[in-house]
Amino acid sequence: MSEAGTCQQLLEEYAPQTGLSSKLEPFGCGLASTATLRVKLLKNPFLMAPMAGVSDAAYRMMARAGGAALAYSEMVSVAGLHFGGAKTWELVVPKDPEPDIAVQLFGSVPEQFSEATALVSERLGTKLALIDINMACPVPKVVRKGEGSALLDDPARAAAIVKACVAKAAVPVTVKIRSARRTGDHEVAPDFARTMEQAGVAAVAVHGRTASQLYRGEADWGVVSRVAAAVDIPVIGSGDVRTPADAARMLQKTGATAVMVARGSYGNPWIFGNAKRKLAGQDAVEPTLTQRLSAFACHVRLLEATGAHLARARSLSGWYLRGLPHATVWRERAMHCSSADEYLQMADALLAYARAKEA
Repeated sequence: MSEAGTCQQLLEEYAPQTGLSSKLEPFGCGLASTATLRVKLLKNPFLMAPMAGVSDAAYRMMARAGGAALAYSEMVSVAGLHFGGAKTWELVVPKDPEPDIAVQLFGSVPEQFSEATALVSERLGTKLALIDINMACPVPKVVRKGEGSALLDDPARAAAIVKACVAKAAVPVTVKIRSARRTGDHEVAPDFARTMEQAGVAAVAVHGRTASQLYRGEADWGVVSRVAAAVDIPVIGSGDVRTPADAARMLQKTGATAVMVARGSYGNPWIFGNAKRKLAGQDAVEPTLTQRLSAFACHVRLLEATGAHLARARSLSGWYLRGLPHATVWRERAMHCSSADEYLQMADALLAYARAKEA
């Protein structure tokens, strides 16, 4: 059985038990125009953020099944693509039945971005929805190389990178930024976003923290508002979107066109559909315990089908089992699982408990 058949059949068999959809709707942005991208974002403004070590194909499929308009790859090194690393390409190429994907690139050399954009565009074809450039990553090993959030201190290089990508892309090119490099610094995000707009980006995503905050403290949504007021292109808000209500409120309070959901999607692929309901003034539809556990089992099956390292299921168990009675005991059991069958046996035991409780 092909991978395509496996993943699609898994979704068709197991998604109905989770309250998620078995059909993954394409984002289908196509042309590299701000107008087209804005229309797509207004139709469904809730996106699954790029997350290193998290947003693999299985995670993306679960998010899309939950109603995310678009899902992003993990950060992809342009240097890795330049040197032809097979492991780097594994981060880029979507799995069937993913309809399309946003690929996030990082690096510091404009020529490598140009090459990477051309290579990714050729390899993915119509499955490439957009190219995003990471100018937000705060991790020291990235920043030390002049990559990620280090580019906030070098707008000329950042603009050259954008122009290099735009020249090779047939899809929209976007950037993700933070408010500034260091807490206490002058807020650079609005001016920086204007520079990126002039360089040709179709949208800018803004995380409301400085790079030095990492993921600590509270995100300042005011930064998103100020960037939205500074540019004419769509702005995508990011930071502390933990619930469907948070996602809807960010749109309503900041003037952003769309919202990226990151940690709020941990063990909660339903957040995207529920955010759409909240935005429409409807009540969220919370998954039952049986649906949560069925989603965990479905996610594990997709991990196995896509060839992902099953150690990732340990994190999934912590997220999906959060709040269950004796969750600590079950998470400890998950730490000793080494195969999909062992995770699924654990899920079956929990499902028996859940069904008895819900009967």
